[in-house]
Order: sequence, then structure tokens, then C-alpha cells
Amino acid sequence: MTHTLISFLGKAAQSYRKATYDFGDGQRQETAFFGLGLTRHIKPDRLVVLGTTGSMWDVLLISLNLEPHLDEALLELSESAQQDCTSETELNALAPAVGQRLGLPVTLRLIPYGQNIEEQVEILQRIALDIAEGDAVTLDVTHGLRHLPILAQMSALYLRQVKDVEIRGLYYGALDMTRDGLTPVMNLGGLLDIADWTGAVQSFDKDGDYSVFASLMQKQSPVAADLLQKSAFYERTTRPGQARSQLRNLFDELEHQPLTGIGLLFAPTLQTRLAWHLEDRLYLRQQALARLYLEHEDFLRAALLGFEAFITRLMQQRGMNNPDNWTQRELAKKQYLNKGIYPRNKEYENYCLLRDLRNHLAHGNASPQVEIQKALASAETLRHFLDDLFRQLLPASIDR
Repeated sequence: MTHTLISFLGKAAQSYRKATYDFGDGQRQETAFFGLGLTRHIKPDRLVVLGTTGSMWDVLLISLNLEPHLDEALLELSESAQQDCTSETELNALAPAVGQRLGLPVTLRLIPYGQNIEEQVEILQRIALDIAEGDAVTLDVTHGLRHLPILAQMSALYLRQVKDVEIRGLYYGALDMTRDGLTPVMNLGGLLDIADWTGAVQSFDKDGDYSVFASLMQKQSPVAADLLQKSAFYERTTRPGQARSQLRNLFDELEHQPLTGIGLLFAPTLQTRLAWHLEDRLYLRQQALARLYLEHEDFLRAALLGFEAFITRLMQQRGMNNPDNWTQRELAKKQYLNKGIYPRNKEYENYCLLRDLRNHLAHGNASPQVEIQKALASAETLRHFLDDLFRQLLPASIDR
């Protein structure tokens, strides 16, 4: 794994002011270019400096006291930078000397200004060119143009997703916060954690699988992460009772050991999206889950839980006091097929539709019922079909 530091180079009125950057761990680096101090601090395997055609390439390279025979090339570079026309050819010719001075491979690469979406995408593409699959990356946004930190964050997310890159830090040397001769260094890597949590919420809202939160909770609370993982497993295998038990233990754990940092920010969101576990009665839990799955267009699990909720409703109406018992549930199904006990009314027709739809979704059995064939024409028609069945078969409360 190669660790690459990517540093952005901007443009100042004259030159960057020398500062003593304080990393907060007793380590300090005095330099005018934060990227050089960060290089000495984290010791990457290679350095990539990104800048525009008008960035201060000349000032950066002149500050390194390169060999005298490069003076003419540096002079030409200075004229190009001032005229906003620095070329890749000029930078490529000087990069080896910069690398020799710093003691590591160095790439000097031009990027566009990022004035529109096309240029912004091009910046991400050029960053990706210098990074291999599975590499580690640290980013420095101190001296770049003011909008580049946002693009740097996006590039970090892009590299992580597309190339499985490990992001080790997103650094900013806060010159405007200098106090008593020391300039604090901020690691903005926590912004990526916000993106991870936001992505997990979006993923959950899409498919209802809350196990995506487990890895985010792992560092803070392995116990809570394990409980969440177990609960998600039980729910995916259509065992809401066991899932609810694990969620109760989870929120008890979080009450004693609350999430901190970014996790604390998203704790209310997690509580809201898992509120179904607060239901005490099995019917209400199954009904809530069936509707939740329907919202996510997880039609199979919606039909499965909706059907089971209806059976639970039958059992509770008939005073059967153990709705979790498989034998009693099978008995309730058989009794419902008995014409002498239950009339063949509209409810029975809807029950048969839900049962046959469940079987079709679970096993791929083609249903002869025209209503089901029509419902399967599109996601929209299937969603409306199930919603209508739930409204008729799964009331908010049970009349005994």
C-alpha cells in the first residue's frame, strides 16, 4: 500500500507567510507552505501537488533552494505562473529535482479552476489518476482556492468508493487562528464520518436494512454494534420478536453508554427509524414492519409480514394466547379455511389474494388470479395493491 499526500496549491498576493504549525501532539513544523510541513510530519511515500495554471508554483519551488542550474527554468516558470499559463511540460521537468530535495517521489499536476461541473469532474478524475486501488491518501487543503476544500472532500469520498482507498486525514492549517506564534492544524476527516452516516441513513431508507449502522457504531460501542447486527439478521429472517428483543437491549445499552461525536448527531434518527420495536403486541409489531417494508418497496418482506400480521390478528380475536407458537399459528390458518367458522366474505377474498401474492413473491409460483397478475405489472401498481390489502386486512387495532 502506497501512502500519498495530496496538497493543493493556490495563489496569494505575494507569498505565503511562514508559520509554526502546531499538530496538537507536541509536533510542530515551521514553513510557509503547509504541505511541506505536513510531509515532514506524516512522512508519506509520495507527494502530489495540485494547482492551476496561475498557482504559486514558482514561489513554492524557489523556496526549496533547488540546484543553480535550474534557475533559468524557475525564471520561466515564474513568468508563466504570473501570466496564468503554467504548463505540464514545465512542471514535469522540475518535479524530479523537487523529489530529490524532499526525499520522496513528487508529482506536480495541473488542475482546472473548477468553475463548472465539467471542470469539477475533471479535477476528481485527475486526482484519481495518481492513486492506485487500495492505496492510502492524506489530503491537505490549506493553500488551495477557497472552493477546493469541498472538492477535496468529494474526491476523498470518490476515491474511497471507487478505488477502495483509505483516507488517513483531511488537513487544514488555520493561519487565521494563529495565537501566540502557533498556528493550529485541523484534521477535518470527521466530515467523512458525517458522509458515512448520511449514506447509511439513505441506504436504510432505500431498503430497510439497518445493519449498515453497525460498522459505524463499532469503534464507539462494539456491544451496541453486535446487538444491531443481530437484530437486523432476525428481522431479515422474518423473526420480529427476536429482532425486537435485540433492539430493546440495544437502546438500553445506548442509554448507559450513549454514542458520541457524529454518532450522537444521528442517534435521534436511528431511534425514529427503529421505533417499531416499542410496540408491545406482536400484531402491531408485524403490522408496523409490513408497512415499513412496503415504504421501501421490499415487496416480499412486506407481503410476508403482512400475511403473518393477519394470522396474528385472527389468533388474538379468537383468544389464542400464544401467537408466537408455530403449531397454534398453523391451527389458526386451518380454522380460517373452515366455512363453518369464517364466512366467505370480502375479507376472505383479500386474505386469499395476500396469501397467493406472498407465495408468488416467495416461490415464483405463477398465480392464476387476474388481480395479482395486474398488480405485478409495475412497482407502482404492486405498491398500491398491497397498500389496499393492508388497509382492509390490518386495522390499527383489533376488535375481539
